[in-house]
Amino acid sequence: MDRFVIEGPVRLSGEVRCSGAKNAVLPLMAAALLTRGESVIRNVPDLRDVRTFMRLLTILGVKCDLTEGVLRLDTTAADGIEAPYDLVKTMRASVYVLGPLCAFRGEARVSLPGGCAWGPRPVNLHLEGLRALGAETDLEGGYINARAPRGLRGGNFRFEPSSVGATCNVLMAAVLAEGETVLANCAVEPEVTQLVDALIGAGARIEGGGTTTLTIHGVAALDPLRCRVIPDRIEAGTFLAAAAMTGGEVTVQDCRPDHLGEPVAVLRSMGCRVEETADCVRVAAPERPRSVEIVTRPFPGFPTDMQAQFMAVLTRADGTSHISETIYPDRYTHTAELRRLGADIRLDGATATIFGVTGLSGAPVMATDLRASAALIMAGLAAAGTTTVDRIYHIDRGYERIETKFAALGGKIERVSD
Repeated sequence: MDRFVIEGPVRLSGEVRCSGAKNAVLPLMAAALLTRGESVIRNVPDLRDVRTFMRLLTILGVKCDLTEGVLRLDTTAADGIEAPYDLVKTMRASVYVLGPLCAFRGEARVSLPGGCAWGPRPVNLHLEGLRALGAETDLEGGYINARAPRGLRGGNFRFEPSSVGATCNVLMAAVLAEGETVLANCAVEPEVTQLVDALIGAGARIEGGGTTTLTIHGVAALDPLRCRVIPDRIEAGTFLAAAAMTGGEVTVQDCRPDHLGEPVAVLRSMGCRVEETADCVRVAAPERPRSVEIVTRPFPGFPTDMQAQFMAVLTRADGTSHISETIYPDRYTHTAELRRLGADIRLDGATATIFGVTGLSGAPVMATDLRASAALIMAGLAAAGTTTVDRIYHIDRGYERIETKFAALGGKIERVSD
């Protein structure tokens, strides 16, 4: 099993290019199941989750090739309907195939998802949304069964609460449903808007992209997808936060500043100087950041996927900070590991109070999920001495060559295999 060995403290400085967004490419890959022929998706990051999804699509009969950021998905002979437990248990996003399979083939059998170990994230909204389109669903032996032998039909459905995954899944099913579908309280994250735009490019009739209400007029067939994945706003935010963590100066290139509004606002509140251009964000951080208050909310609010990274920054803040996690209240497994590095963090339900310390000290720590891994790497770069981060397979799920990118910024980080 690999681990990272990090020597700190360092001051990160330089430029880094943002990769394509993991959370955007996975639903796009599933959407290829709505078509016959070869879909071509560009700016695809080479991640563990992308490779896992490719294996899943291969089981369903899709020919997959990822070369130099270009993903080709040939569904000409795809006739499978089952997503097996052995793959789905490793990645929650596998449930994205449920809607497309039910819509295109009239039947789907998908294992209940696994993935990150924190917090209950049920699939009830996915199932209720499909039932609103006329699908028959049940749970049997750990599998979701969905059937629409006479095809799906348009319907109305409201997501309560708003959900990125459920919005994507039901939207993909609705584009081939007969008649009109109205989806209310939809997620408006950029990754959802990217899916809407890609489906429209393939011939879907969708109104309301980028808003909380989507109206879909079903079509008989779609053309294969042709699209380019948007930059990963979470990766971009991670490197900007790492600049604040280490008192450094970092420019993230090929990103979307309009997708980073709240994280950038928080960085400014911390005392960082932030400069933005059309596709770059530069952060110049003080020696110690100021304390702040953070509340995670759906987009355009502060993203839950950046909560751990910004908590790491606040461990070094001058003063006392608070974080309220409103999306996944128990997404705090990283706090115990940050404490091992000398952080002073108190938890009270869904609220974390962080008492800033003048310095952290290196120690062995263990990654518990994808974003926690990034937070621990950042903390290790700022800590005095040696930090080892175990279970880094989590980080490979969502960050492309993160150690190479941090090393290019001056980070002393090495991947070591046992």
